[in-house]
Amino acid sequence: MPAPLSYALLLSAIAILGVFAGVRLSLVHSIARPIVAFSGGVLIGVALFWVLPDIALFFGWPGAIAWVAAGAVAVWITDRYIHPVCPSCAHTHDHDQCHTRLHGLAGPLLAVASVHSFFDGWVLAASAQDSTAILAAGVLIGLAAHKLPEGIALGVIVRASMRESWAALWSCLAVEALTVVGAGAELAIAPSIGTAWAHALLAVAAGSFIYLGYHAVHSEYKRGGAAPAFMPALTGVAGSSVVRLVGGRFFGV
Repeated sequence: MPAPLSYALLLSAIAILGVFAGVRLSLVHSIARPIVAFSGGVLIGVALFWVLPDIALFFGWPGAIAWVAAGAVAVWITDRYIHPVCPSCAHTHDHDQCHTRLHGLAGPLLAVASVHSFFDGWVLAASAQDSTAILAAGVLIGLAAHKLPEGIALGVIVRASMRESWAALWSCLAVEALTVVGAGAELAIAPSIGTAWAHALLAVAAGSFIYLGYHAVHSEYKRGGAAPAFMPALTGVAGSSVVRLVGGRFFGV
């Protein structure tokens, strides 16, 4: 099996663990709150210290920063005015009330979450085929850190939107399996779009990492204040940067 598909299977497995927790454990969202902020910090750290430097080798620093900024702005516009790009942590939903029934939310939520998972797989496969292993490792770490709380939140919300727990579970599993489909699609299509477009998409993904990371930290700040939000987030940023520094110096990743 190609390495990108193996990585995509790993990400799906991580998200599925979160889905099981979200569907089965009614109080898991309170446990997951520090994880959400931590994962947001990891996403920001990966975008700044792993993906951005690699993209700068191809486009130069001004071009790389411009592409990443464009990605962040595009995701912000989509999230703000069209539809939440990460519906499992949408700013319009109060996770503390997830135990109530959310009639009518399951269909739109699952549809957009499917696109989100597909894009996760696409970005992962694109990074795994890059010439530098450090980019692939960074994207894998960032997505893995985000997938667990994403799966938990998705399971909690979908379970609150559907009458039967088994229906919520299988719906979420199908959504997360699209990560593998996205990786396979990238492997099939990437040779025809060229290197420049592949790097541009990775830069846009880095911008989405920054926005999603900010979104996760900001939502926790509004719910619990500065310390519960920023301490886990700063730990995630620092941890990702240290892994980047140590891995690049001693392990060549």
